[in-house]
Amino acid sequence: MKHEALLWLLILVPAATGALALLLRSVRTILGAMCAGVGISVALGWYVAGKVLMSGPVSAGAEWLYLDALSAYNLGVMLLIYGLSSAYASVYFRVELREGHLTLKQARLFASLWCGALAAMTLVFISNNLGIMWVGIEATTLLTGFLICVHVTGESLEAMWKYILICSVGVAFAFMGTLLVGASAHGLGLRAPEVLLWTRLQAHAGSLNPACLKAAFIFLLVGYGTKAGLAPMHNWLPDAHSQAPAPVSAIFSGFMLNTALYCVMRYVPIVEAGTGNTGWGLRLLTGFGLISILVAAAFILFQHDLKRLLAYHSVEHIGIITLGVGLGGLGTFAALFHTLNHSLCKTLAFFAAGRLGQMFGTHDMRKLAGVMRVAPVWGMGLFGSLLALIGVAPFALFMSELQMLKAAVDKGAILALVLFLFGAGVVFVGALGHAIPLAWGKAASTVQPARAGTLETLLVVVPLVFLLVLGLWMPGPLQTALNAAADVIRHVSPALAGSPGGIMP
Repeated sequence: MKHEALLWLLILVPAATGALALLLRSVRTILGAMCAGVGISVALGWYVAGKVLMSGPVSAGAEWLYLDALSAYNLGVMLLIYGLSSAYASVYFRVELREGHLTLKQARLFASLWCGALAAMTLVFISNNLGIMWVGIEATTLLTGFLICVHVTGESLEAMWKYILICSVGVAFAFMGTLLVGASAHGLGLRAPEVLLWTRLQAHAGSLNPACLKAAFIFLLVGYGTKAGLAPMHNWLPDAHSQAPAPVSAIFSGFMLNTALYCVMRYVPIVEAGTGNTGWGLRLLTGFGLISILVAAAFILFQHDLKRLLAYHSVEHIGIITLGVGLGGLGTFAALFHTLNHSLCKTLAFFAAGRLGQMFGTHDMRKLAGVMRVAPVWGMGLFGSLLALIGVAPFALFMSELQMLKAAVDKGAILALVLFLFGAGVVFVGALGHAIPLAWGKAASTVQPARAGTLETLLVVVPLVFLLVLGLWMPGPLQTALNAAADVIRHVSPALAGSPGGIMP
């Protein structure tokens, strides 16, 4: 089958799976069909992404669908997280079903929206038309919003509406930015269907109206930044993460935030070329990244709810990724590497938080003490992921953050370097103060020790091993993929991607 046809299948398979879930009459069958559909999507997506990274971009639908190195890399990471989270969802909801907390209607709602969100996020990554990319982001807001309140409570409904309202306003800003980008191409002679094609705008970036492009990027950064959880537009994020079921929180933090940030990355080479490569857009990204790191650091110190703590870690790490892109050069490579590392680590952290919350009946960290003794496997997953999140060596997040520090030094961005180190230091102290009592504190006497099954053990061990290995050694294919993806943002000629002249870690 041609790769162009596979681009369509990447959307159709999860969409069809979500529709099928509405027709099934058994919770176990629904969860099984959901996992099977996601598994097929993962296999197809990795195959197409691998071909793109080896052979170059592919397009379909009169070039409205397009997959290059940047989108292929992000698609591959997203599918990895979605595959792990789907396997975890089968474990998580099996417990909910056994305890009578999951009905057939709730299972249908979850599976259909879960697969629909996968189709919407995939659409974002394979869209060459920036308007269709915006539609994909808006669709993720509507689909994932209702996933927050699979279990309907007053708090979950409030979190859902807060998420939908704030992110919808943000996405409306992104819509204005998208229109302004199209307006900046006025006079270039592009046909109407081509005005919002990323490949056309990239080819004519030097001829775009710079004033219009700057205004557009401000709207886009605020709009997509709201969905990405960048401070100070992050207010929806702690509530949504804390009230959503753990598999949904894992997807929110593990990759949905990155999906919105990917949209910003798409515009970076256009804005830089269109504004004379002055670094104007990169400075905006650096500023928002630093604000997010510092705001998150302040809130992390005073959290008592485990899932809210992890939510503020998301704000911090999205800020770190944004900072890396803003620094440019090696920082772009490090930002994309950090995307993978953070996604794996945060997914594991929410997996552990969800299962421990089921065992203890709470996410209050003051009542979750001693998890290593009560549930050794999930306790190890939580403690290990918290250590990785705060940059403890030799986890992979330490390496990507170290690369960003080098990028700041290379660029002479001393103020950014100092503020980054200050924020990271506050987070280190604050999060470690939470992690040690969680792992080794006095356990509640009412909680019985629990053994993890084989799948649960794998869901903890595999991400931890990956994070350790990637902190010590980077496989050649991954380095090539990262360089190729970073070169799209840095607007390096595809002929130079991955060459000795490229920027290597």
